[in-house]
Amino acid sequence: MQNFFTPKSIAVIGVSKEPNKVGHIIFKNLYHKFKTFPINPKEKQILGEKVYSSLKEIPHVDLAIIAIPVGGVIQAVHECGKKGIKHLIIISSGFKEIGNIHLEYELAKALHQHGIKCVGPNCLGVFDAHSGLDSLFLPPKKLTRPKPGGISFISQSGAIGSAVLDLLAEEACGFAKFISYGNGTNLSETDFLEYLEKDPQTKIICMYVEGIQNGKRFIEVAKKSKKPIIIIKGGKSEKGAHATLSHTGSLAGSYDIYKGAFKQAGVITADSLQEVFHIAKLFVTLPKPKGKRVQIITNGGGYGIMATDELELQGLPLAEMTSKTRNFLKHHVPKIVIISNPMDLVGDATNERYGLALKMCVDDKNIDLIFLLILHQTPLIDENIIDVVKAHKGKKPIIILSVGGKQTQILSRKFESLHLPVFAFPRDAVSAVKKWAEWYS
Repeated sequence: MQNFFTPKSIAVIGVSKEPNKVGHIIFKNLYHKFKTFPINPKEKQILGEKVYSSLKEIPHVDLAIIAIPVGGVIQAVHECGKKGIKHLIIISSGFKEIGNIHLEYELAKALHQHGIKCVGPNCLGVFDAHSGLDSLFLPPKKLTRPKPGGISFISQSGAIGSAVLDLLAEEACGFAKFISYGNGTNLSETDFLEYLEKDPQTKIICMYVEGIQNGKRFIEVAKKSKKPIIIIKGGKSEKGAHATLSHTGSLAGSYDIYKGAFKQAGVITADSLQEVFHIAKLFVTLPKPKGKRVQIITNGGGYGIMATDELELQGLPLAEMTSKTRNFLKHHVPKIVIISNPMDLVGDATNERYGLALKMCVDDKNIDLIFLLILHQTPLIDENIIDVVKAHKGKKPIIILSVGGKQTQILSRKFESLHLPVFAFPRDAVSAVKKWAEWYS
C-alpha cells in the first residue's frame, strides 16, 4: 500500500478552477510536494500549472485521486486500469451509502478487473504527516495538519477523522498516518490495520469503525499486533446502528458482540472520541508502567477525594507508600501535610514541597503511577512548577490533573508541550489510565 502514502507521481482527476471545489483543494495540497498532474478536459491551466484533458496525455503515475461526480467514476476507474494505475483514492460519494448498491457492485467489479487497490469511495482519503501526502479536501486554514509523530488513525468517517486530526494538531501530539476509507469497497479496515502494524512510523493505531467487514480476519490481525490498538465503535444504539446505513452503508450489529470481539483481540475499546485521544496521549507520553498502584499528590483536599472516588469506582488500586517514604516526609514537610493516599500538601503548598513529595513517590517501589493534582490558583504555586515536574519526567508515569480557567489552561499546554499529559477531570483521567495500564498487563 506504500503508493497511497509515498507516491512518486499523482494524477488528480477532477481538478476545478474554483478554489472551494474538492478537486482544486486536493491539487493545491499536493502540487508543491509531489509531481502532480491535474486532469480536467475543460481547463488549460490551474494554479499556474498545465491541465491535461485525460490520463492519456500524462506518463504513468503511482496514484490517482478521483474527485468527480459519481456518474463518471466507473469510466474513470476503467481509464486508470488501462493506464496501468494500481492505486486509487476515490473521494466521490453516491454509492451504497445512499442505497446505490448496484453502482457499488459495478465499482467493485471494475476495481477487481484491473487489479486496483482503492481507498474509498465516499471518503476524505489519506494524510501522511511524514511524507506530506494530503488528499484531504478540507483547507489547511480550516483544519490544521498535525506535526509528524507516531499516532495513526483509521476512520470509516471522514468527519470523525478530521476532528481527531484537528485535536492532535492543537495538543502538539505527533501524527503518522490518517486513512479515511469510507465505504471500503475493496480495502477494509483490517487491510489498513495490517499495513499500519508493519509501518515503522506508526506506534499507536486508533480506529473509528461503524462495522467490521470480516470479523474473523480482524480478530486474527489484531491479536498478532504488537502495537496498541484503540477503537471507538459508531452505531452502538439501535438508532445509531440504523444511521450507519445511510452514512457508509455499514451494518453495525450488536455492540455487546463487538465489545466481546475487541476484548478477545486485545483491542482497547474507548467510550468516546475524546477518550481515544486521551488513551493515545498516554501511550505517546508515558513510560511503561510496572503495575497499577496509584499515589495521589494534591494541594486541594476535595480534588484529591474526587480522584480517590474515581479510582475506587473504576477499580484502580491505591498505592501504600513504604514506611521509609512516610517517615522521611514526616520530618521534612509541615505537620499540617497529610501523608497518606491521597497525600494532601494543603493550600499553602510551594513548588519545593511538590518537588520533595514527587521525588519520594517516584523513588518508592510500592508506587507504580502518580496522579499529580495541581490547583494553580493557590498563592505559592507559580509556573516554575513545570520545571519541578519536568525533572522527574520519564522515571515513572506521572499524570497531571489541573482544572481552572485561562492561566491553568496556559500552564497545562506548557506541560503538554513537554509530553507531560494533563487532564482536567478525575473521571476522564482514571478511565484512560486504567485502559492504558491494563494493555500492558
